Amino acid sequence: MLQSISIRNYAIIDELEINFESGLNIMTGETGAGKSIILGALGLVLGERADSKVLFDTSAKCLVEATFNVHTNSLKTALESNDLDYESNTVLRREINAAGKSRAFINDTPVSLQLLKSIGALLVNLHSQHETLSLTEAGFQLNTVDIFAGNKNLLTEYQPLFFQYKKHIAELAALEKQQLNANTENDYLLFQLNELREANLQHNEQHQLEEELSTLSNAESIKTALQKSYSLMDENEISVTSLLSEISTELKSVQQFSSPLTSLHERIQTLLIEIKDIVRDTEKLNDDISVQPERLMEVNERLMLLHRLCKKHQALNADELISVMEQLEEKAGKGATMEREIEALKLTVSKEEVQLLKLAETLHKNRDKTSTGISKTVAELLKKVGMPEGSFAVVIKHTTQKQLNDFGFSEVEFLFSANKGIAPQALKNVASGGELSRLMLCIKSLLADAGELPTMIFDEIDTGISGEVAQRVGLLMKDLSKQHQLICITHLPQIATSGNTHFFIYKDNSKGITRTRIRKLSGEERVVEIAKMLSGDKLTDAAIANAKALIAN
Repeated sequence: MLQSISIRNYAIIDELEINFESGLNIMTGETGAGKSIILGALGLVLGERADSKVLFDTSAKCLVEATFNVHTNSLKTALESNDLDYESNTVLRREINAAGKSRAFINDTPVSLQLLKSIGALLVNLHSQHETLSLTEAGFQLNTVDIFAGNKNLLTEYQPLFFQYKKHIAELAALEKQQLNANTENDYLLFQLNELREANLQHNEQHQLEEELSTLSNAESIKTALQKSYSLMDENEISVTSLLSEISTELKSVQQFSSPLTSLHERIQTLLIEIKDIVRDTEKLNDDISVQPERLMEVNERLMLLHRLCKKHQALNADELISVMEQLEEKAGKGATMEREIEALKLTVSKEEVQLLKLAETLHKNRDKTSTGISKTVAELLKKVGMPEGSFAVVIKHTTQKQLNDFGFSEVEFLFSANKGIAPQALKNVASGGELSRLMLCIKSLLADAGELPTMIFDEIDTGISGEVAQRVGLLMKDLSKQHQLICITHLPQIATSGNTHFFIYKDNSKGITRTRIRKLSGEERVVEIAKMLSGDKLTDAAIANAKALIAN
């Protein structure tokens, strides 16, 4: 239960402390006194957004602190999974400075606003004046059925799988689009790759071919030069070889007379040996070189092919063409890899879909199974709030597999009729504001019994009702408060008298500025307040008597 709330520097509240009790806590007071402001402050500590405009004194910070005494498995799990201590008293605190900067705490540990909100939702169900409209929304109706059907654990398993499934479908679509684009270019890529493969490129080939081309193109001139050089070195009567031999003979005959002569002779001998080697090489080279018109044509054609491929692929030589070919082979390999990825992802999506459909079918069966029970229970509760002829039905429809969403493939619709003989229709078409308020109370009662929620807060759920109907609503709330703590803001004396504890909210203008104040009403004070709610500020004996009678009931 909510034990207490402390509010400082919020709206027209400078400082306020409220200690709630178990059962039904009633809050009354004139319009504008600050009832909804108190709920606004509670909303802050439960994670609602705020700014610096809420500050009563802009030079100080706003502080709201709420203490809860709650023992539920869901709260324990939520706190411990976020590395927060689970204690008998859980304290939520919110601070807002003049610049609008907010800080949140749970048991004095700083937390994110999102975490504060999620923990707050486990502690309090806050029903605002506008929430009744959500009763007509499909999401609220489906959530109501799921709570009653006990689908929480199934949804916890189903929803992460569904979001993963949708993610994989998106990835598959992107890959298939990428593959389609790749296939469009694939034919040209393969053509280029095959062209380079067929060229049978070799490293350093172009340089060798260019040298061979130079040799073949000038074969006749080269042979002429080699033959003439050979003759001058060895064939002529006065050749280089014969001259060097003659010189060697002359120096040999006198080398014994001087060391320099010996050195000269050795040098000549070395030259003679080298010349003879050159002669042999010249002869061999001359024999190797021949005029080959067919080979010249082959080399020319090969070089033309290489030049054309280099120009096409913006390469400098055959070595760079080999690099281009390797890059094209890598791209072609990626296409095969992408195909394997697509097939693997298709298999994953297929498995996830089978699992999802199985879970969705179970969710739907659970919903369908409980729909009759919900309809019957709500119809019984409607009688308690003054609609004895009211009828209520929960319609569960099974949608197609294509319409699978994060809640499965069920469509839920609440049908209602307040009058006998009139078939139930969609809520948005038939229910008035007062009827929606009472129906919401019935459903809240249903949800409270199905869940672990210890505290429910109602802000003027009595809108659109009065008289005996209001008294019946009060009795239902009193009955509900036996199992759950209720805090209710009301303007109706019939509901106010149903409370176990009664708080009166009022304005204090004693110090020249309006401030919200609250006090817990004693027995006689409560009688007076109820009488004023019945007859206004002018109290009459009849109003007092009526108030006492209502409280006694």
